[in-house]
Amino acid sequence: MAHIERKLADLGLALPPAVIPPPGVVLPFQFVRIVGRRALVSGHGPLDADGTIAGPLGKLGREVSVEQGYTAARLTALAILGSLQRALGDLDRITAWTRVFGMVASAPGFDRQPAVINGFSDLILEVFGPDIGAHSRSAVGMAELPFNIPVEIEGEAEFDA
Repeated sequence: MAHIERKLADLGLALPPAVIPPPGVVLPFQFVRIVGRRALVSGHGPLDADGTIAGPLGKLGREVSVEQGYTAARLTALAILGSLQRALGDLDRITAWTRVFGMVASAPGFDRQPAVINGFSDLILEVFGPDIGAHSRSAVGMAELPFNIPVEIEGEAEFDA
């Protein structure tokens, strides 16, 4: 078992399969686009273990608490890692997390987006360590996100060819 897979297993975490979109929804893009040694990761949301969209759904500061948003960002990290594993074959190939863009569906007046996206950052740092896991990041509020998900995250990682 590879190092990152072992670390995830030690933490009791499993990577979900690819997202199962709602009925009638077509997603005509790549979840991970490989360009040279860069993996460009499309926006992902939180998934349950079976690949379905994880709840709770709604906006932070209204239907979803900061703690629930943090968990959603953590589940989103696992969804992204699943996509990267399918694209790269081995998460140990990742040599650097470079950029993360976290979007939080926010009710008017909600301003704790960084605390929510910390769920993603904390997991990546825990699994990859402070050198490979270090990343630049934005955490912004959005009026709406697809399918009423509370969190969407995209990013970029470098990997060994």
